[in-house]
Amino acid sequence: MENIKFSSNGRYTFLISFGLGTFLFLLFFITRNEDLLICGVIYVIFAIPVNMTVLLYELLHFLMDISERKDSGNSVLLLLANIPIAAIYLLIIFNFS
Repeated sequence: MENIKFSSNGRYTFLISFGLGTFLFLLFFITRNEDLLICGVIYVIFAIPVNMTVLLYELLHFLMDISERKDSGNSVLLLLANIPIAAIYLLIIFNFS
């Protein structure tokens, strides 16, 4: 079985975005500090344009040369995975707060 390859830009953007978002979520869930909600909203406001920019870059890179750029296409899917993750975190916060 072949390993799934991702572009370094897409992989690092996903990991940083996911990591920071999960850290804020867990910190809020543990402490119940309302200030962390404000930090989370500010984080999301900054993370959306960054993720969208990298997503569009990876998508355009993939569409320009489909034959050899599977890593860019995989990175697009990886970056899109942040959307349902953020939605699940939001639902958990609303249901348990």
